[in-house]
Amino acid sequence: MSEKPTEFTKVWTVTEDMTAAHLRGKGANILSTPNMVSLMERTCIELCGAYLDEGMTTVGAEVHLKHLAPTPVGKEITAHVTLRSVERRKMWFDAEFTDENGKCGEGSHLRIMVTPKKMAEKAAEKHD
Repeated sequence: MSEKPTEFTKVWTVTEDMTAAHLRGKGANILSTPNMVSLMERTCIELCGAYLDEGMTTVGAEVHLKHLAPTPVGKEITAHVTLRSVERRKMWFDAEFTDENGKCGEGSHLRIMVTPKKMAEKAAEKHD
C-alpha cells in the first residue's frame, strides 16, 4: 500500500487576468492577492484528492496569506503546499509561493471534507 502524498507543487505563469489592474481597472500589472489565494486553494485541492473517499469533496473554510513581493505578468509563480494535519474532516495546509526572485508569499489554508449532497442541503436551507 503506497503512502499518501503530503506535499504538492504547482507552477503558473501570471497572466493579465490575474493582476490587480484587471480587478480594479487600474493598478499594477502584478499578481493580485486574491489570485494568490486562488492559486493556494487550487494547489491544496489537488493534494486533497488522495485523502477523499468516493463521493466526497472539500470546501475552503479559512485562509491566512502574506503577499510578500510582486510577481509581474509573464513571470512564473510556484505554489508549494504541505498538508500539516488531518483532524476528522479538517485538512490544514501550509503554503509557500516563490518566483524567480525568491519567496513572494506564504500562508495557511483550512479545507473541510464534505459530501456535495450535504452542502446542497445546507445551501437549500438558506432559501427557505
